Formats: sequence, structure tokens, C-alpha cells
Amino acid sequence: MNKWTLPALFAAAMALAVPVHAADIAAGKAKASDTCSDCHGEDGKGDKKFPGIAGMPVEKFTQGIADIQSGKSGKNQKMIKVAKQLSADDVANLAAYYASLKK
Repeated sequence: MNKWTLPALFAAAMALAVPVHAADIAAGKAKASDTCSDCHGEDGKGDKKFPGIAGMPVEKFTQGIADIQSGKSGKNQKMIKVAKQLSADDVANLAAYYASLKK
């Protein structure tokens, strides 16, 4: 095995691990307006009843939605219904949008 085999295999594996679709903040904003803003507000800051999600890290947002979709967490029936209707692209776009906002 030459000295470039292992780095080449590593680079190929990393290329496959990168998502095919980059998150679209504008699409996330549009989806948020349709699905999230009723409860979390247009600015994502929430209120006394609903938590703020503005400024939330992408990983935390994505995991939170995945937990709701799988039934691992979530008590609010509206949130459960909305989360289960989100595609992987929707979640990525929403996560990017909310991460881009200030808390």
C-alpha cells in the first residue's frame, strides 16, 4: 500500500458523509412562517408558553425534532403533528434558519 492510499480512502469516505443538500436559510424562513411562527413567534424567541428557538445550534434543533418525530419526547400535540410532517430537508432548512437568528 503506498502512502496515499489511506488518505485517499479517508477523503472518499468524508465526501460520502457530507450531506447532498446544503441547508437553505431562505427556505427555512419560509417554512418557519408556515409552521413554527404561530407558537414560537416570527422572531423565534417564543414566550412564556412556548420556548425560544432563535439562535439554537443546528445539532440541538435537529436532535429535538428527531426526538419528537420518533416519539422519544414531546407533549404538545400540535408540535408532534407539525414535526412529523417535516421532511429531512425541512428540518435542515429550519435548523439553519433558527441558528442564524439572534437569541
